[in-house]
Amino acid sequence: MLFKYKAVTQKRGKEQKGTIEAINQEVAVAALQRRGLVVSEIESVDNGGLALQMQLPVFNQVGIKDRVVLSRQLSNLFEAQVSAMRIFSLLAEELENDQLRLILQQVSGDIKGGLPISKALEKHPNAFSSFYVNMVKAGEESGRLDEVFTYLADYLERSYDLISKARHALFYPMLVVAVFLIIMIGMFTFVVPEITEIIVQAEQDLPIYTRVVMAISDFLVEYGVLLASGVVVAGIVFLRWITTTKGKRAWDRFKMNMPLVGDLYRKLYLSRISDNMSTMISSGISIVTGLESTADVVGNEIYREILIDSADAIRGGQTLSAAFYFHEEIPGVMTQMILVGEESGSVAEVLSTLSRFYRREFSTAVDTMIGLIEPLLIILLGLGVGILLVSILIPIYDITTTTF
Repeated sequence: MLFKYKAVTQKRGKEQKGTIEAINQEVAVAALQRRGLVVSEIESVDNGGLALQMQLPVFNQVGIKDRVVLSRQLSNLFEAQVSAMRIFSLLAEELENDQLRLILQQVSGDIKGGLPISKALEKHPNAFSSFYVNMVKAGEESGRLDEVFTYLADYLERSYDLISKARHALFYPMLVVAVFLIIMIGMFTFVVPEITEIIVQAEQDLPIYTRVVMAISDFLVEYGVLLASGVVVAGIVFLRWITTTKGKRAWDRFKMNMPLVGDLYRKLYLSRISDNMSTMISSGISIVTGLESTADVVGNEIYREILIDSADAIRGGQTLSAAFYFHEEIPGVMTQMILVGEESGSVAEVLSTLSRFYRREFSTAVDTMIGLIEPLLIILLGLGVGILLVSILIPIYDITTTTF
């Protein structure tokens, strides 16, 4: 939101007027105070579009693509030895994403107020995960912020590539099925009833498949609106249910047990775990912190619980390989390779190798799935259309032959 303010400087008492963007009035006042101003008046200016974005949860997330670009820019600017406060101020002025721009303005204000970069970023979990924050913290401690932001940009690019590949793989079959369903519903609702009247008037014996098609058509005509309402309500209930811990766990378990797709999900999560852990350990972050941060971003409740349990086991004196050993969701080959890495002191390198392996496996699995789905869809769609046409055309053919 945009706020107009009047204030005076703390040191000289000079009056200032201006505008400031912030999520709410409290944040705006705090940002002005960090600038050394005493606020006398502040009021919101109508900024409907941005206000609506800030109120709707769907707009509160910063996309992974935006974070990739931001991390790459941060890396370049830190490498050029620009001050942190100046870096975030510059980027806030250039960004087109209103949500991220406001966040960077607040981060810049927090840094000016004396907060470390990691603490300033930690205030915005919708934009910067615990993994991201811990990586930045490690960079601050080691004095290698430019390298850390390069690692983060590379990691986010890899994650973006995997997610994009999965989405593109599923988009085509979902689009084809959706269009097919719309066409079939239109046929059953508008075309079949007209032809049914002709068939019924002929008073002939109808084959079972024709009677089934006519029954489906009658049901959709009579109860189509009720059915559609039920589907919408069921969808809303389902979406609410999977936001609960129990529902999310059940849904994640179901996804991992699905034929074909389940193996795809497993490879995606294993690649993400290996990549996160490799990146964090290479940056000097402890295995326990790496596991806890990875648990927040893995995107699956089953693996999140495994990572949390493993972190607790390591606190109790176990090794990473021993902690993973008792979880069937972690493949034996992964456990054995981590054990070799622990014995040779190269856990980060082993995890990096595992990450590349599972990325390749994921890409291969996606290509294989696409190769199987496309001909399968053609066969199923052809059967559906064929059964519908045969169910309608054969009775009409019988009527015409009988008549003539």
